[in-house]
Amino acid sequence: MLTNHQKNLATLMHLSTFCRFIIPFGNFIGPVVLWITNKEKSEFVDNHGKQAINFQISILLYTILLGFLFIPFFIFKIFNHIDLFELNAFEGIHINLSEPSPLFILGGSLGFIAVIGFILELIFIINASIKAKDGQMYQYPLSIHFLK
Repeated sequence: MLTNHQKNLATLMHLSTFCRFIIPFGNFIGPVVLWITNKEKSEFVDNHGKQAINFQISILLYTILLGFLFIPFFIFKIFNHIDLFELNAFEGIHINLSEPSPLFILGGSLGFIAVIGFILELIFIINASIKAKDGQMYQYPLSIHFLK
């Protein structure tokens, strides 16, 4: 039987991922510290801790992948009009808002995907916290299972 303390610990593990808004890498530090100190106390707490950590590592990998996809669009747009032999870069750079380039559209699409991903991450974390508070097991969607 689950106690309120175990439910609260599991809920806090999920909610501690919001520490990233205060502390750099707080989304990893908070759940890892709570999980390491409490994983032997209950299988429920251990499972929720692993889920929270796995999801944060997965989100980091997805963010890095999305960043690597965005970098070429950014570089091509910045260096599109620069002539490396004359070094008159400031005369050659112009912005035309009437005709957006395909690179701008693709880069903007990747940015839109990043915003949607962030909103979904917040929804998944809140949903996991609610499930933990109710004493239910939760598995994050799109999470890679590093810790089993």
